[in-house]
Amino acid sequence: MKPYIAPLIEENRSHPHLAGLLGAYHLANQAEKGTPVAAVAGLPAVYRGEAEDPAAAFAADTVLLATPSGGDGPVGCVVLKAPREGRAPEVKRLWVEPGERRKGLARALVAEALRRAAALGAPAVRLTVWNWRREPLALYRSLGFETVPSWDARPDLLCLEKPLVTDDIARLTPEAVRAHAPDGLAALLVDAVDSGASVGFLAPLDAAEATSWWLRAAGEAEEGVRDVWAALDGAGRPTGAVTLVRTGAANGRHRGEIARLLVHRSARGRGLGRRLLAAAETHAAAGLTLLVLDTQTGSPAERLYRGAGWTAAGTVPEYAADPAGTLRATTLYYKRLG
Repeated sequence: MKPYIAPLIEENRSHPHLAGLLGAYHLANQAEKGTPVAAVAGLPAVYRGEAEDPAAAFAADTVLLATPSGGDGPVGCVVLKAPREGRAPEVKRLWVEPGERRKGLARALVAEALRRAAALGAPAVRLTVWNWRREPLALYRSLGFETVPSWDARPDLLCLEKPLVTDDIARLTPEAVRAHAPDGLAALLVDAVDSGASVGFLAPLDAAEATSWWLRAAGEAEEGVRDVWAALDGAGRPTGAVTLVRTGAANGRHRGEIARLLVHRSARGRGLGRRLLAAAETHAAAGLTLLVLDTQTGSPAERLYRGAGWTAAGTVPEYAADPAGTLRATTLYYKRLG
């Protein structure tokens, strides 16, 4: 299995490939709406202007392009429209060339748009999507977008919005872990396994089994063996979690292990995993000098760890089964502290 290599995401509204990408988007969109045209010249004026001069059409907006690893140039794009008249910024013109789909490019583009919107302090991001576009709609919902009252009355057009409220990250006491175990933390673990994360369980994971694991974790927290952090939303519900396990051996008390880094699918795309990891690392640095972890080779989690300064120590083939029961390779990572 080849390791996952993240695509290059760049901001460039003047890239020479952009006009072609936008033209293809609008031609496909017109065909889907039942009003096909043969060429860009036949598009409605506003769409034709975007394809002919995107730098001018999106002068106030953020235009992101995606190039796959080893690619010669961008094969996908998305526009994050600047907020206007007090409205939230809007995701528009998401497009990936048909031959390059199902490689995570669309998800990477939207995730970066969300990250940039959050960095600007936007409270939410919104978008519209035709109700027949099932794959894009599934992607948006997996990223936490929800249907909201329409601001565009065109038939068959859905209006979606994703809040970008920054969740609070807190170290949980053993009592707090127990309190959250039966609902929020168990649901978080079940969601991770259901979405394909290799975190020690096979799918489908029963909620009772997930609760039992967290109750054991609470006991380990009480013994000083495991620390638990959770990201809590405005209602106090866990949207992410990470644990730090301390080594009991006398010759290993200088190191710890990062385990069970989880982010609910509805909360992904806004840097929550990185913040949880940073919280554990900061706490560990007060008494430890080395951290280790392992993750499925080729998983999206590898991007997070590499981006946070972790070093791959090696790969073990067929080390653990994924949630579907297939044996997968695992890559071991370490990070020196201080």
